[in-house]
Amino acid sequence: MKGVHFLLIAAVLALATSIASAYDPSPLQDFCVATDDPNKDFFVNGKFCKDPKHVKAKDFFTSGLNIAGNTSNPVGSAVTTVNVDKIRGLNTLGISLVRIDYAPYGENPPHIHPRGSEILVVVEGTLHVGFVSSNQDGNRLFTKVLNKGDVFVFPIGLIHFQFNPEHKPAVAFAGLSSQNAGVITIANSVFGSNPSIKADVLTRAFQLDKNVVKYLQKQFWYDNN
Repeated sequence: MKGVHFLLIAAVLALATSIASAYDPSPLQDFCVATDDPNKDFFVNGKFCKDPKHVKAKDFFTSGLNIAGNTSNPVGSAVTTVNVDKIRGLNTLGISLVRIDYAPYGENPPHIHPRGSEILVVVEGTLHVGFVSSNQDGNRLFTKVLNKGDVFVFPIGLIHFQFNPEHKPAVAFAGLSSQNAGVITIANSVFGSNPSIKADVLTRAFQLDKNVVKYLQKQFWYDNN
């Protein structure tokens, strides 16, 4: 019997090793087109590593998250990001952090993080939050009203949002499972792309009058990041 258990464990370990060796690391940018001439056209997926002998405590430090972001903008929110560009020591660790400030009735508009899940904690005020599952799961809305000290999780790649329903500011902090999780704000990407998506495409996709689509494409889509 012990021999059978040993063979089973060995088989599981062999399978795990096979999967691990075949798995590609998560991308850290929107795309990485292959090149045949790295001397002429070269971009690293991530960051180069500093010689460990030259590493200092400052490489793992930043400050300023005590300072509120400027929410005087069309969406009424501001995201202050601490990623690998702010703390070089985050490189390869797969984590980052944001502070989000919300004006009264402000929101962090529907968006996705293509490279990271998010866990958010409210430290001041009240937030109405939610995310939508994929087409495969029926586009279900998972939503909750959060108060100070409450925590909510947004799975990687799913559309999610936060809205401040109160007549007073709110503040939240969120951790992300990537050193550069990325952000795609849905309205900005669809109606504010450069160059614009053909109006006929959006008219059919959203079942809107073409004049409405053209109107939306002419608006200024603010980026709160």
